[in-house]
Amino acid sequence: MRLENLKIAKNECLNESVFEMEFFGVTEPLEAGQFVNVGLNGFSLRRPFGVADYSRAYKSLTIIYRVQGKGTEFMSTLKAGNYAEVLTGLGNGFNYSGVKKPLLIGGGMGTAPIYYLAKKINESGIKPTVLLGFRSLKEAFYLEQFKKISNLVIATDDGSAGFKGNVLECIQTKNLAYDKYFACGPEIMLKNLAKFDGNGEISLEARMGCGFGACMGCSIKTKGGFGRVCKEGPVFKAEEVIFNE
Repeated sequence: MRLENLKIAKNECLNESVFEMEFFGVTEPLEAGQFVNVGLNGFSLRRPFGVADYSRAYKSLTIIYRVQGKGTEFMSTLKAGNYAEVLTGLGNGFNYSGVKKPLLIGGGMGTAPIYYLAKKINESGIKPTVLLGFRSLKEAFYLEQFKKISNLVIATDDGSAGFKGNVLECIQTKNLAYDKYFACGPEIMLKNLAKFDGNGEISLEARMGCGFGACMGCSIKTKGGFGRVCKEGPVFKAEEVIFNE
């Protein structure tokens, strides 16, 4: 974990409510599945975002966020050249070592950290299958980027693109083959995936006070006891998480 004063390189709109923000000046390597906490002037708590992309060569970090409150609305007004204090290198990432046929699953905004994971796996010599779920095509983003590095499958609730239905229905209908899955998205999606198949890793979201394990505000139930999403997670083995009924 490191507190860094990062320069904003770009802050661009991907669709009507989703933005892509890139920072320069990251000094420590970031792993797929880790997250960062972005500090905003005038707001007491930092905002957590999964790492959507990272370049060690350019020391750049990319996050993707949806405008849905005062904090993210303020973020959308920031310009290239502005600076932000960012806690980097938080949490534990995905473990894809030894996986031969990975299935990467992103739901809605959970698509963001799946991109960096897909990129890392592709760089290791394996072209992963990526399944992305959105409510509709107009809410989708990064589709062209994913097509370059993966075998992309799309599912939409309204059928406006790809398979009509949710990601689990798509897996079952298309009989998608994999030896392990990696997923990030809404809790109901992760819960259903874990119930369907425990042989996977899931990245959870939670309200965080500190982002590094001190406040215990993001604790969840696991088979091994309570786990902090920010410290023991955000990535957990699917079979370990105890979801609320």
